[in-house]
Amino acid sequence: LASGAGDAGIGSPSGNSMMSRNNYFNKNPDSSISMSKMDVIIPFSPDVPCDNNGQRMWWAFLASSMVTFFGGLFIILLWRTLKYLWTVCCHCNIKKKEAQKVNNPANSQAADGTAKGPDEKDEVVPASEVGWMTSVKDWAGVMISAQTLTGRVLVRVMNIYVTFSSFCLFYSPIESCQNFYKDFTLQIDMFFNVFFLLYFGLRFIAANDKLWFWLEVNSVVDFFTVPPVFVSVYLNRSWLGLRFLRALRLIQFSEILQFLNILKTSNSIKLVNLCSIFISTWLTAAGFIHLVENSGDPWENFQNSQSLSYWECVYLLMVTMSTVGYGDVYAKTTLGRLFMVFFILGGLAMFASYVPEIIELIGNRKKYGGSYSAVNGRKHIVVCGHITLESVSNFLKDFLHKDRDDVNVEIVFLHNISPNLELEALFKRHFTQVEFYQGSVLNPHDLARVKIESADACLILANKYCPDPDAEDASNIMRVISIKNYSPKIRIITQMLQYHNKAHLLNIPSWNWKEGDDAICLAELKAGFIAQSCLAQGLSTMLANLFSMRSFIEIEEDTWQKYYLEGVANEMYTEYLSSAFVGTVLCPVHVTLTTITASKECDVIYLPLPSILINPGNHVKMQEGTLGFFIASDAKEVKRAFFYCKACHDDITDPKRIKKCGCKRPKMSVYKQMKLACCFDCGRSERDCSCMSGSVHSNMDTLQRAYPLSSVSVHDCATTLRAFEDEHPSTLSPKKKQRNGGMRNSPNNSPNMMSRHDPLLIPGNEQMENMDMNLKQYDSTGMFHWCPSKEIEKVILTRSEASMTVLSGHVVVCIFGDVTSALVGLRNLVMPLRASNFHYHELKPIVFVGSLEYLRREWETLHNFPKVSILPGTPLSRADLRAVNINLCDMCVILSANQNNIDDASLQDKECILASLNIKSMQFDDSIGLLQANSQGFTPPGMDRSSPDSSPVHGLARQASVTTGANIPIITELVNDSNVQFLDQDDDDDPDTELYLTQPFACGTAFAVSVLDSLMSATYFNDNILTLIRTLVTGGATPELEALLAEENALQGGYSTPQTLANRDRCRVAQLALYDGPFADLGDGGCYGDLFCKALKTYNMLCFGIYRLRDAHLATPSQCTKRYVITNPPYEFELVPTDLIFCLMQFDHNAGQSRTSLSHSSHSSHSSSKKSSSVHSIPTTNRQNRSSKAREAGHKQK
Repeated sequence: LASGAGDAGIGSPSGNSMMSRNNYFNKNPDSSISMSKMDVIIPFSPDVPCDNNGQRMWWAFLASSMVTFFGGLFIILLWRTLKYLWTVCCHCNIKKKEAQKVNNPANSQAADGTAKGPDEKDEVVPASEVGWMTSVKDWAGVMISAQTLTGRVLVRVMNIYVTFSSFCLFYSPIESCQNFYKDFTLQIDMFFNVFFLLYFGLRFIAANDKLWFWLEVNSVVDFFTVPPVFVSVYLNRSWLGLRFLRALRLIQFSEILQFLNILKTSNSIKLVNLCSIFISTWLTAAGFIHLVENSGDPWENFQNSQSLSYWECVYLLMVTMSTVGYGDVYAKTTLGRLFMVFFILGGLAMFASYVPEIIELIGNRKKYGGSYSAVNGRKHIVVCGHITLESVSNFLKDFLHKDRDDVNVEIVFLHNISPNLELEALFKRHFTQVEFYQGSVLNPHDLARVKIESADACLILANKYCPDPDAEDASNIMRVISIKNYSPKIRIITQMLQYHNKAHLLNIPSWNWKEGDDAICLAELKAGFIAQSCLAQGLSTMLANLFSMRSFIEIEEDTWQKYYLEGVANEMYTEYLSSAFVGTVLCPVHVTLTTITASKECDVIYLPLPSILINPGNHVKMQEGTLGFFIASDAKEVKRAFFYCKACHDDITDPKRIKKCGCKRPKMSVYKQMKLACCFDCGRSERDCSCMSGSVHSNMDTLQRAYPLSSVSVHDCATTLRAFEDEHPSTLSPKKKQRNGGMRNSPNNSPNMMSRHDPLLIPGNEQMENMDMNLKQYDSTGMFHWCPSKEIEKVILTRSEASMTVLSGHVVVCIFGDVTSALVGLRNLVMPLRASNFHYHELKPIVFVGSLEYLRREWETLHNFPKVSILPGTPLSRADLRAVNINLCDMCVILSANQNNIDDASLQDKECILASLNIKSMQFDDSIGLLQANSQGFTPPGMDRSSPDSSPVHGLARQASVTTGANIPIITELVNDSNVQFLDQDDDDDPDTELYLTQPFACGTAFAVSVLDSLMSATYFNDNILTLIRTLVTGGATPELEALLAEENALQGGYSTPQTLANRDRCRVAQLALYDGPFADLGDGGCYGDLFCKALKTYNMLCFGIYRLRDAHLATPSQCTKRYVITNPPYEFELVPTDLIFCLMQFDHNAGQSRTSLSHSSHSSHSSSKKSSSVHSIPTTNRQNRSSKAREAGHKQK
């Protein structure tokens, strides 16, 4: 027995079990089983009555499978044959009956039976009725397709059983004697196969074609695995046989996962399909080798078998498929070798095709396809849209700037394209605060991955260089719609390219600027920056630097870069002012803050809670909770305005000693509590308000106990406040009729939200003169000058007409564009130059030089502005430029609408650069300088213009004329920052130098839209910043005006009323000359702090920067007329007579009384002429002399 078992070795995968059985029988010689001389080759137990001769019964198991398969196939074919014959016979009978009815209708009716009565109706079975067989079939189909909960459970259980059954069989012996009632493994196997049989029945019922179902792979698998189990119960023996075919069911693994809605994407389905086919084929082939090698060849009487475990067979098949073939394991049987011959052909092909494709699919899986895990105590924002190396690096540089203190915000980028290597490296450098996920905001699943519902905000970046701006805006608007549809409460800050597309955002129901939603229109702000530079050259550079976070770069040498970079380090901050200032007028507060907030002064623009006031007058008093805008280099300096205590810090001379003191803060007034009791932003009570800080909510209980207030509605609350104001006028400004709005102002805010004075209290009698109810001088909001629409033909000038006009002190706009170019939005450039806080005679004439076809497309938005002319031509034509007297203009603006239509970035600005160089190389006749005689500097409101002692322009001499184009004030718009190196040929800027460090940008002669990128992060950290900048640069665009423009795309005129005239009373930007006038004593060696205080106390002018000659620091005189910007210099900064001072001046009510004076504002500095920018006043006689001289000069030029 031992010897026979050793020779056969087929009882189990290993020989150990065989040896144990041999030992058992050796120890039990009195076994009930008589051993024959023939070797025992079947493992058996003495408790099981096996075949005495130890012969195999594999043929019985195989026969059961064959009988089942062919028997069922025969029955199906027989049924189909009978059904076909029955159908043919029935069809013939039906045809015969129809033929009889046609030939003899009466007989056919009689043959059918007695005639039916008139009341009897034929019983017709509805065609739509479903039979019970169909219902059962549909039920079975639903069950196996996992369309119901029961079906899903069934499919999952089936998948588990198949997997478990397959692996259990791999450890079973090839053939053994087993008692079903005592063998637990056989009982488990029977349970599995009964389940498989029931599932087979469901599949059979649900199948439409029974024949094809019978021949399916899964059916064949069931035929060769289920019947042998029932045979095992009858014979008390088990044969592994072909049950390895159960592994073929793994091919359906992908289908099962799709039923369960686990696999959704095509790549995942394809990957699972390939893996399941490869693995199931591999395991099935290993099962066949395992069977034949452990059994042997039948014709060899099973004597050539070898003992191989299943996993050794799996290993053998793998090395065979991969063509490695180590030779340590190989097939010995003829059947095994024959199978290997055919398998290696298919296996090699499958291995060579499937494995690379699987690896490719795994490698192509989204590297950034995970989900964001929110961190407790840390906010996160989602940034999407145009995600490139340039846009992301600019955003991160400003957002994560060290001057922002500790930015405890995680940035999550979401984009549908995986980042390139450079962008990936950038993300890795900021891995502690930046994460990237691949996906689209238009897909709700991707929005859920980045936890958009819990994000603090969502920022959408736009492609500023897109050839089709409208398409880019449409894409961003769709992103906003998708995000708002998923999470209506999320705060969104988006960039828009075109101004007219902002109106589409208002159509989104959940878009709410009161909740923090903002649209940064690049075209609007870019044009506004350039327009303000027409009024005060260099202002665009100063504002761009203020709203960008720049690090301080220290330079030891006494160069212009040293002073410029000191100013660049200043930023705009906001801080609440100390209660020590409550009840005081604002001008002294300005001066006090100049002393207390920093050793280098800190300019402030106030924002009392309900409204925004930019440099308000003496009639406005401070209120509790006033928010100030500060220009400072560090947030710590600004914090001193909040800590200032009059009792503790009144006598302190060192501002660094101003720190938080232990004095008890005064109790909040009843008026303040009422304002907190109802939020103007969200219209909710103070407890439900989401706009207030947590500290406000936490202090409410204490305040209510001290000053009980009943809960009121928003309307009642506002009424209560108005009643309180009437009863307690002392708590408010004397001009308490100012408009109260929300803490956040509207998207464009603003001057309409500023402090509004009672029109009857406006100084002077200008209001009564202008209040002509039959004359429309301003638009319906009163913010801009307006005139009836004009046809474009009426404003077109020929070259000769332009020469005869003798233009002076005007703005020349050189525009490149054609009929196919995208519109740049010239209305945004003209509106700030037509703001109503200028008097009509102060408006600078605007002359457009460019393609008439392009300007016709823009004219629809320009035809309601006065003093606008068009000279058809090209900015590259010197004749056209001379015709518009470009040497006498206050500013020349060079724009291009063709910048984004060129692939090469270096050539995007070619037209603007050529035009700029063309103008700078022009030469002019010195006699034209007569037109610039008697130019006067700025006369602030309240000064006596007739008094030479008080006038800031006292004793002005004649100005030198512009004889070269290099002295013409120019501002050029650029798309590519690196092209700034081509504008100035005498500078030494490196091509890799950042834009803000280049000389053209520092001088205010170049502007690029890229500087506006910093507004995204600035707006996120402080939404009032965008409100302020819109107020400063747009000239007074309001929500009402935006709504009108969205409706009709044109300004509507309005009659002059006290309310509209009151809207004119707002400050504006100007430049103050120091070489003469009341500030002349400070211009020669004085300090900037003294000038600041004197201008503020005496004339209510808020100074915030200097426009200085580039070579003013040199000991030797220089012929260079270039100037650069110094932002918020220190208190002790020394002034020079040639300086021009940036300031915010009050509206001059008296300047419009005298119509006999010709005025215009914002001089530019031409050549060595230090022409001040503000109001020039020339007597009538001088104006006549000047006009006659201009005509003479014009004739000489011709």
